[in-house]
Amino acid sequence: MKKRNIYLSIIFMIGFVILLVLVVSGATEDFDQAVYHAVISLRSNFLDQYFIHITRLGNTMMIIFVVLLFFVSFRNRYALILIASAIDSFLLNTLIKVCVQRERPNVLRLISQGGYSFPSGHTMMAVCVYGYLLYLAFSCIKNKVLKYGVSVFLFLVILSIGISRIYVGVHFATDVLAGYLFALSYLFLLIEVTKKVKI
Repeated sequence: MKKRNIYLSIIFMIGFVILLVLVVSGATEDFDQAVYHAVISLRSNFLDQYFIHITRLGNTMMIIFVVLLFFVSFRNRYALILIASAIDSFLLNTLIKVCVQRERPNVLRLISQGGYSFPSGHTMMAVCVYGYLLYLAFSCIKNKVLKYGVSVFLFLVILSIGISRIYVGVHFATDVLAGYLFALSYLFLLIEVTKKVKI
């Protein structure tokens, strides 16, 4: 199917819009509180350290480091698209947060975090940057062991960053889910651009 990426992008965006409406209307409040406290109840010394370190992989400075490292290492069109992906995800996340203005959870935090809550910026950046690297790994690496090893690693990083935002107490589940939905919509468009545009 030639337009599969476009269709997937549309589906994920529809999911994001539906979730946005539900969050703004307050329909997800009970769900968010239930998931938040369920995740918090799993805390232990080991998991605290694990998720505090994992969540840093989605920090702006870490994302900048990863993107610049990739650019310096390869200096190709993929690197330029990765830079655009990081910048776009940051700007779009900031815009949506300012429009929605949802307050973060304010109890049981393991880290300090300012700004608004919806959608999760760390999750969006993780999908747009690590997700694009996952796409490149799966489509460009010839060695099967290395291809699947890198791909699984990046997938687990993306998944763990999303979970970490709830675990450390700075996001609700719908913030993270919205971050995944919006970023996946953008990512599939980016993949389509990558296939068609020769820089």
